[in-house]
Amino acid sequence: MTGAFSVHTARRTDFVEITSQVQQALSRSGAYDGALVVFVPHTTAAVTINENADPSVIRDMAQALDRMIPWDDPAYTHSEGNSAAHLKSSLVGCSQTILFSAGKLELGTWQGIFLCEFDGPRTRQVKVRNIG
Repeated sequence: MTGAFSVHTARRTDFVEITSQVQQALSRSGAYDGALVVFVPHTTAAVTINENADPSVIRDMAQALDRMIPWDDPAYTHSEGNSAAHLKSSLVGCSQTILFSAGKLELGTWQGIFLCEFDGPRTRQVKVRNIG
């Protein structure tokens, strides 16, 4: 394991940028070139890469997911009442693979890594593993 860290979320749906924590995990590992997998071991959270310069992008993503997968659809049968969170997690995905070179993440100029919370607030774990 290259590293792991906790992320605290504040709302039911919350996108928390974790780029700096992932870079720190990579830096501590001493790895130079390769790829990382960023993984969240939760069924109601996810991880994505998207624009980190304009916060309206993240708001738009959260709103679009809420429109596509409403929280209170009467057709849901899951007894815990959080089916929407499970569906959103599966749709976005629980991992991302990111290339790195010279010990630095190879993200685009406007890209950031986000933990996506769909059933918060909670404390989530993020695992980072060097696969290269």
